Amino acid sequence: MNYKFQKLQVYRMALDYVDKIYKSSEKLPESEKYNLKRQLERAATSVVLNIAEGSTGQSNAEQKRFLRLALRSYLETVACMDIIEMRGYLPPSPLQEVRTAGHQLFVKLQAFIKSLE
Repeated sequence: MNYKFQKLQVYRMALDYVDKIYKSSEKLPESEKYNLKRQLERAATSVVLNIAEGSTGQSNAEQKRFLRLALRSYLETVACMDIIEMRGYLPPSPLQEVRTAGHQLFVKLQAFIKSLE
């Protein structure tokens, strides 16, 4: 059984983004296991969950509210990656791949919100 949100391109992009985040966060130092790693994973997961929660049986206004929450969670992942980069926890190359996928997701989320106005 497929739900409406599972057919959305933005949802599939968010799933891909979460996967990239999890793969990257596995490489963080043990000292960040219960801090930065968990925060980054929670924020990325929240993007996907908000897209799903807002998509079914909601008015456009309600769906936009959840999509905006997804955007805020995405921006939280950007801040986490800034810290990771600043601290030198991961090499720039894999981080850039995650950032590129994230930016594409950000653009898609913004376009989706705009389409509901």
